[in-house]
Amino acid sequence: MSERIIRCGVIGVGRMGRHHARIYARDPGAELVGVVDRDPTARESIVQEWGGRSFAGVDELLAAQVDAVSIATPTIHHREAAEKLLERKVACLIEKPLAPDAGQAQAIADAAARAGAVLQVGHVVRYDPVMLAIRRLGGLTPRFIEMDRVSPMTFRSVDVGVVLDMMIHDLDLLLMLLGDEPQELHANAVCVLGEAEDVCNARLVFPPKPGEHLRCVANITASRLALKTERKIRIISEDTYISADFVKGTGTVVRKTANEEQLAEVRRRLKAGEDLSSINYLDLVQVDELSVHEAEPLKLEIEDFLSAVRAGRRPTVDARAGFAAVRTAERIVAAAREAGARMV
Repeated sequence: MSERIIRCGVIGVGRMGRHHARIYARDPGAELVGVVDRDPTARESIVQEWGGRSFAGVDELLAAQVDAVSIATPTIHHREAAEKLLERKVACLIEKPLAPDAGQAQAIADAAARAGAVLQVGHVVRYDPVMLAIRRLGGLTPRFIEMDRVSPMTFRSVDVGVVLDMMIHDLDLLLMLLGDEPQELHANAVCVLGEAEDVCNARLVFPPKPGEHLRCVANITASRLALKTERKIRIISEDTYISADFVKGTGTVVRKTANEEQLAEVRRRLKAGEDLSSINYLDLVQVDELSVHEAEPLKLEIEDFLSAVRAGRRPTVDARAGFAAVRTAERIVAAAREAGARMV
């Protein structure tokens, strides 16, 4: 596999799938064999622009002998397409969320395990330059994380609620950063335009990491009924505060730099009730801009997927990670219902 071109396909060429097709067509190590979509006009448009063939169904794509396929259909159709491909050992990159519920997510994961096929979940925000910059800082032990992901209604991905549509991105980031699923959570939600939630807020409490005793608390808000688009994260740890804006591609890192003697003196004077208004707080900390390198997240994601296919290795965002995100999303929706949210 490492010495030949990877034959690729895309199932579902809507908002996201068309970009998968573009990237495969431009990748020198890949060949866009063809695309599948129930809309013949949509798939013909992609073929005319990026090459390959137009297929009416998954079976036709399989007959063309593909090695790897992106599944970018509505979430409710992921399992049907994935199981057909995986049982034929075709590697799959499945757009987030992996499935509409944990049961189907597990079924897809099991199909990949039985076949020994590569399965990657498209949690593309992991590859966002802002997130990559945060991860490069290293050594973070978060105590509190706040995340906001809001935007106006686009009437896309309305087959699922806002938790599976938008909040799932931040749930995946949290599980990655903290290395575990939450011990407890509280949530509430509001349904406005349909029967699924359009706005949701959740508070998640994570277990301490091995060798530690302090837990991390995360507060997440997702809305598809906002007046503007915002994607923000704030991470507070013992020695570092990070504030980043995914839309602007910027961030600030504040580090505690005062030595222990200085801190001890400030604490002593505070305890004594002294007036410390003459002290410049910024002299006690180091403020830096987050070093963000420009890149296309989806391109990085697909390159990583193709690398996993070539090496036959476990992908960065594997079935286990995709399942954990869906299960956490289910717990949030259940908690919102228990809090009185009127949802299906």
